[in-house]
Amino acid sequence: MKIAVICANGKEGKMIVQEAIARGADVTAVVRGENRSAAKKVIRKDLFELCASDLEGFDTVIDAFGAWTPETLPQHSTSLKHLCDLLSGKETRLLVVGGAGSLYVNPEHTVQVMDGADFPEMFRPLASHMGKALEELRTRTDVKWTYISPAGDFQADGNKTGKYILGGEELILNARGESVISYADYAVAMVDEALCGNHIRQRISVVAE
Repeated sequence: MKIAVICANGKEGKMIVQEAIARGADVTAVVRGENRSAAKKVIRKDLFELCASDLEGFDTVIDAFGAWTPETLPQHSTSLKHLCDLLSGKETRLLVVGGAGSLYVNPEHTVQVMDGADFPEMFRPLASHMGKALEELRTRTDVKWTYISPAGDFQADGNKTGKYILGGEELILNARGESVISYADYAVAMVDEALCGNHIRQRISVVAE
């Protein structure tokens, strides 16, 4: 399995690279500068400068892009559009590190996590832009995409258990009533999907057991 991890220098990107290598995948890091991930193969390019030939030969491209400032938040949409355009009509899968704010909290799928009164105001712009990018991604019937939302409490330094519960469009809780997952366990779920999952053109979600 040949996997490219875009933005492999980010905290989640590094964990995905490490997990994929540990599972025997042939991993290439896509980074703008010096490679700080565990990957030995590297493409040194900005995401927006990638061309179709850069992504040829990969079974799966994992997009770990993140933007946090008001000026860069729209890049959640533009970066995904760029990657989709590069992979249009190809067999290569596109797996996206998504957000939790767009998960639904009712069976009718009319209310999202970010609509809640207790949703932190500081994260609302990020959740909104990521939700918009997901809606745009849903229109791409020419790309084999999968969008993976973490639990509401996405813990950068949480422990790796190797166990998680797989969900769909709705926010799910574990047996303790928690919506939580570590970056490490999210990486396990991401690599599981890359190696043996088949959720083509679907949004799935994960929570720690």
